[in-house]
Amino acid sequence: MLRVFDLALGYGEEPVLEGVSLEVPRGKFVSLVGPSGSGKTSILRAITGLLTPHSGRVDLTDGQESVGFLFQDDALLPWRTVRENVALGLRIRKVSKTTALIEADGWLNRLSLDGFGRRFPHELSGGQRKRVAIAQVLALKPKLLLMDEPFAALDAIVRTRITQELLNWVEREHLSVLLVTHDLEEALTVSDTVYLLSQGPRARVQTSYEVSIPRPRDIFASRRHPSFVPLLERLWNDMSDAMSSPQV
Repeated sequence: MLRVFDLALGYGEEPVLEGVSLEVPRGKFVSLVGPSGSGKTSILRAITGLLTPHSGRVDLTDGQESVGFLFQDDALLPWRTVRENVALGLRIRKVSKTTALIEADGWLNRLSLDGFGRRFPHELSGGQRKRVAIAQVLALKPKLLLMDEPFAALDAIVRTRITQELLNWVEREHLSVLLVTHDLEEALTVSDTVYLLSQGPRARVQTSYEVSIPRPRDIFASRRHPSFVPLLERLWNDMSDAMSSPQV
């Protein structure tokens, strides 16, 4: 679904990261973890075309229109109703207003927001706003979902609930996902593969981890799987080494 080859990225002459290669197979959930400044979000920006690499390339099997991006901060327009926000991407793609609003209502119903369509974003809780943002992205029927710490601002209970809901949807629809997160437990709970980036600048993929927990996954049951704690300890130790390594 996605292949990144020998990627070098930066905002000046010195690369934030270089020589980074990774892949997201079709229907798989992949996470990126690493120290702050290692270029995790920059990789997502390069995949979407928002950042031009210094070198290397990004190959998307189904093109840019197959990609959906769920940001840490929602992209809801405060002057539009909830259903109008969900329909916005479809309208940009020239879907008729009537059809787009019908599609929006369907997604709001799927995400337990039936009856909220005529409200405005400021009338919603943080968890409800995040569900609207998810509906906005899924309404475009992406094949590859990019997520940049989308639930970091939510409290633990709401975050767990929404993560489980999204995980259920991803597994049911066989979406491909690339998640950037600082939460190592979250990465191992949801992912098939986790890539660890080294300390930047000139960050690289330090190592990767295959997660063998069976699907479908329940967040709490996954963390009780016999392989979970040993893998978490290994990832934690490797992450600590990456953060303590001197920058080049």
